Amino acid sequence: MKELKLKAMAKINLGLDVLRRRADGYHDLRMIMQSVCLYDQLKLKRQQEPGISISTNLAYLSTGEDNLVYKAAKLLMDEFQIQEGVSIHLKKCIPIAAGLAGGSSDAAAVLVGMNRLFELGLSQEALMKRGVRIGADVPFCVMRGTALSEGIGDILTPLPDAPDAFVVLAKPPVHVSTAFVYGNLQVDKLVSHPDIDAQVQAVRDKDLYRIAELMGNVLETVTIPSCPVIGEIKNCMKRQGALNAMMSGSGPTVFGLFDDEQAARRAYEELEAGEMAKNVVLTKFFRSRRV
Repeated sequence: MKELKLKAMAKINLGLDVLRRRADGYHDLRMIMQSVCLYDQLKLKRQQEPGISISTNLAYLSTGEDNLVYKAAKLLMDEFQIQEGVSIHLKKCIPIAAGLAGGSSDAAAVLVGMNRLFELGLSQEALMKRGVRIGADVPFCVMRGTALSEGIGDILTPLPDAPDAFVVLAKPPVHVSTAFVYGNLQVDKLVSHPDIDAQVQAVRDKDLYRIAELMGNVLETVTIPSCPVIGEIKNCMKRQGALNAMMSGSGPTVFGLFDDEQAARRAYEELEAGEMAKNVVLTKFFRSRRV
């Protein structure tokens, strides 16, 4: 195989709870992760000339060693002493720094692609174990679908595919630093936590309405006071018929779940026409076809 093309799926968190701050500075989390059908596209080609060459459709995106795509390729090239080179073209469609794991998903796709391209013979589990060295979300992005995520995000329990839903994603024109969000989260003062166990059961029961009812993200206690537009987007989606709306990850993207396509389209059109959101997407859950 000389080249291949891959899709790197975005993810949202149907529920996100923070249990405690660890001694190493990270936080122990419990989350339900869900892939959605918004994706970046990657093309990988084997090259005779050694090295890693990256190109992208975004002029402002780094293509150097700090890019997670580069790190993923280098990790496997170093481990397996690959003498040939690889060129990677990345077409970005997932908004950057949005809480949608775009960079992690790109890295995951490169791990999968390098494994196939150079016939390394690594299992999905082996790729996931390597992925956590690049970022906490990378193992899930290798697996995709629906999963319970624990620890720093690296302990994954696959779940059945969630029931079909229409998803509106809206990223406001604000920057939210993940370090700022976690640094200002007062875990010991949280007055409520999402019931992740009940939401896991709702996924197993294929109960979209219960999944939506149980949505919660404790990081909103930091982001909404500092970025009120996140709350405004949530309210807009609910007015247009969302079963519920919530910030994904550490933000700032907000997603709404809909059981009706017309309601989802109305929310999309209102947000697209207004100034609350810079990027708006209407999509669906990605189904992994796991039993």
